[in-house]
Amino acid sequence: MSWFAWMMIIGYVLLSVSLYKVFEKAGEAGWKGLVPGLNFVVWSKLVGRPAWWAVWMLVPIVNVFIYSGLAVDMVRSFGKYRFLDSFLAVVGTPFYFFFLGTRPEEKYLGPTIPAEKAYAAKLAEAQEKGSKRQYEKLMRENPYKKGQSREWAEAIIFAVFAAALIRLFLIEAYVIPTSSMEGSLMVGDFLFVSKAHYGIRTPKTVAMIPLLHNVVPKFGGESYWEKPSLKPVRLPALEEIEHNSPVVFNLPAGDSVYIFPDRTWTVDDVRYGMVRDANPRYDQIIKSGAKDLVTRPLDKRDHYIKRCVGLPGDTLQVIDRQVHINGKPAENPTNMQFLYVVTFPTTTINEQPFADWGISEEDNIRDERAPNVRYIFMSAEQKENVQGMDPNIKIENYEFPTDASRGYNPDRLYPHDSKNYGPWTVDNYGPIWIPKKGITVPINMQNINMFRRIIGVYEENDLSFANGQILINGEVATEYTFKMNYYWMMGDNRHNSEDSRVWGFVPDDHIVGKPLFIWFSLKEGSIAKGVNWSRVFSSADKR
Repeated sequence: MSWFAWMMIIGYVLLSVSLYKVFEKAGEAGWKGLVPGLNFVVWSKLVGRPAWWAVWMLVPIVNVFIYSGLAVDMVRSFGKYRFLDSFLAVVGTPFYFFFLGTRPEEKYLGPTIPAEKAYAAKLAEAQEKGSKRQYEKLMRENPYKKGQSREWAEAIIFAVFAAALIRLFLIEAYVIPTSSMEGSLMVGDFLFVSKAHYGIRTPKTVAMIPLLHNVVPKFGGESYWEKPSLKPVRLPALEEIEHNSPVVFNLPAGDSVYIFPDRTWTVDDVRYGMVRDANPRYDQIIKSGAKDLVTRPLDKRDHYIKRCVGLPGDTLQVIDRQVHINGKPAENPTNMQFLYVVTFPTTTINEQPFADWGISEEDNIRDERAPNVRYIFMSAEQKENVQGMDPNIKIENYEFPTDASRGYNPDRLYPHDSKNYGPWTVDNYGPIWIPKKGITVPINMQNINMFRRIIGVYEENDLSFANGQILINGEVATEYTFKMNYYWMMGDNRHNSEDSRVWGFVPDDHIVGKPLFIWFSLKEGSIAKGVNWSRVFSSADKR
């Protein structure tokens, strides 16, 4: 049994014992505090709530607020009205209740809810009758009166508490940082993501700064502590992930990263030369040891949003840019993008309409050697728009190099094993089989790299090798049965997306949620460039 389960059991036993003493002092039989369910019914009645109020304790998330409210109301029923009393009642309920139940001088005054309502009615009556003297007397003697600073403090604490719980379990705001999903989701789109649609995932990290994901803004540094931690559990889903469903998930390769101001880089990014090619200075800093490697728990890895193109049990292959699922061409997203070489007839290029067509600056790359050439990531519609500018514009498919002299390195693509898989490119990839829970596959030294990370990292086995054999948890293994379902994610911008072709399968326990709708959108992520009003309150599921 986990430490958390023990902590919950011990906490409940302590609470029951404290309720035993409190109930006795309030005139109820103490044994009722030891009976699960009945104790919350009696507790509700002692503070002035109806008996059915205890049913709310069975509702996830809501029960946190109900419990806190009952704890505060109980101490108020003992005449404890200070902010400190309310705080102690919530964070140390069993201990404060035991204090109230065992100290002879502490008295139960009766249910606080009706008492406070009655006093409020007296105040209203005095004010209504115009009895200023009576009203002022009641206000002076008001035991329930709260100062303005306390009102603000309680409101702020409740707002942060409620927002943190909603963000943790139900809905989270998310902003699109890159063009990997253009033109379905654009840079600068602000989304609401439902964590309930694909099944609420309980948190692994419990010690964190509220409302922050993994980094403290401005100051830097991680916004959480890895210990203590819980084992995440997936609650029942409202719907299943389907082919072409947009999905927000934690980056599987994001467990070990180097963090820079503009982005994070994974260990594999360094190992296979992606950092070196993108930013040689960063590569030098990392290899010199000047940059610390940061390890992140599952729920604090960076959020990515992609489209699910492969489901558990599917066989996937990319042939000449077209994804095939189980031997058949897959349905393509309407606004799927590829990279094109665009040669304009002159060096005077009117790029003003590009933003209106959804072509961002990130998607429009200049050729330093040829000022009339652009490398542009475009959808079919955007391609037609650019071609319509001038019939003399030449648009060609960009062909990725397949020789080492031009920078080709097949090991950059998953499973980073060109000897046994490949040589592959982003346009011609696979076939691969996507692991499914409960399915057993043979494993050997030729195919182990396809499943190495699943076995050793995601499913937490001790994977090792000795004398040409595979050992799992110390035993020689020639086959493996998967414990989880896995998914294959790809961006709609097929040539400008770090996706499963780079870091592989997405485990089920990494799934965060489903994008619902775009609640705000900035052109290219900049307020200076204006608002995409046509995208505000539009669906985030654009297929």
